[in-house]
Amino acid sequence: MQSEGREQLLNTNLKVIIVLLITVLIISLVLFRNLFFKSTYLIKSFGELSMEPELAFKNNKPTFLEFYAEWCEVCKEMAPEVSALKEKYEKDVNFVFLNVDNQKWGNYILKFGVNGIPQVNLFDRESNLKSTFIGKQDDSTIRKALADLEKEVESKEEIFNPEFSTIKVNKNNEINPRSHG
Repeated sequence: MQSEGREQLLNTNLKVIIVLLITVLIISLVLFRNLFFKSTYLIKSFGELSMEPELAFKNNKPTFLEFYAEWCEVCKEMAPEVSALKEKYEKDVNFVFLNVDNQKWGNYILKFGVNGIPQVNLFDRESNLKSTFIGKQDDSTIRKALADLEKEVESKEEIFNPEFSTIKVNKNNEINPRSHG
């Protein structure tokens, strides 16, 4: 009889501890969601933060053009750095973010030969391509290239880092004679 009472007390205590742990976990996730999900939030907001490419290439300012995807882990990893660059340079540089999964940007993907993401292209005031960065880049590398753009330093560089994501083929939007597309 005494052992049954002890078991019930242990079960009750265990249930209380589990409920408390779950509550603490949920509260932590809510309070610190920006920390846990910041990169995912930033990458999803890039499209909303973006200037239209046609406008960017015509307004006589240097342009930062990034090709990205929401599923790209390297893009997510670089998102906080790219966001910080945007905050620092947005008065002097156009920031354009094009999601490679959006068919609307297919002509730009072809024009700039995007086959790995993230890909960052930097253009001078006259919309001449000055630098291309493919894959994960150090913050300092892109900052230096942006600073050189503002000074109008003459250089054309392509920096390739093998740590990048290949573009996934989205077969859901393919059009063929039977798709009535």
